[in-house]
Amino acid sequence: MTNNAENKPPLSSRKRRIAAFMIDHFAMSFLIVSITFLALGSDFLNEPDFSTITATMLVVLLPGFVVYFGKDAIKGISIGKWIMGIMIRDEANPENVPSFGKLLFRNLFLIIWPVEFIVLAVSTDKKRLGDKVAKTIVVQNPNKPSKTPRIIALIGIGIVFITFMVLFIGSAMKNSDAYKVAVENIEQNQKILDETGGITGYGMMPTGSININNGYGEAQLEIKVLGKDNDVSVGAYLTKQPKGEWKLIKMSKE
Repeated sequence: MTNNAENKPPLSSRKRRIAAFMIDHFAMSFLIVSITFLALGSDFLNEPDFSTITATMLVVLLPGFVVYFGKDAIKGISIGKWIMGIMIRDEANPENVPSFGKLLFRNLFLIIWPVEFIVLAVSTDKKRLGDKVAKTIVVQNPNKPSKTPRIIALIGIGIVFITFMVLFIGSAMKNSDAYKVAVENIEQNQKILDETGGITGYGMMPTGSININNGYGEAQLEIKVLGKDNDVSVGAYLTKQPKGEWKLIKMSKE
């Protein structure tokens, strides 16, 4: 008879588990948020019907959570575990990958992730609640790739996240009616035209916020105005009434 204890790979260190936990949470959350934004479209800031936005988010989020909780389905290795060189195995048979149902059940406990994080950080057996209930262990991956591709993957996730957020949020802001009204007023402001020597364009991504609640809107935007002679930053404060248009209340050069 094979001795499971002899075949049992070394347990993952607590640090690697915590690092994988954080990478997975970031990567899966980013994936869900990205798909949600893409489903809403870049003009979602102009959508007056919040029931439509809610319905779209539910359609995306429900399967998104299935993906999140099933993140270890491929050989018991999620993206975070792959990067950290660890994997999930059945506690009774360490050479076996737990079933998808067991892996899914194990990850359902991530709903209370702050508790899971604390339990993982302090437990003597380096387990979180999901491991204890599902009877699983997290061990070192003897076939883990070299450090280089894993480091590249980690850096790549960060670059993709930053790039997507800059491009999508910038596009959403520029497609908003509040931004368009602000730009119209900027192009009619003689002081700005004189200082820039003529407007040639605008920065890639305006900053600030646009909030709409029950039809009432408030927008605070910072817009980089590119000119022939000088570039200037313009602050614009706008408001909106239900079923009304955005109106510029205040504009100033920063």
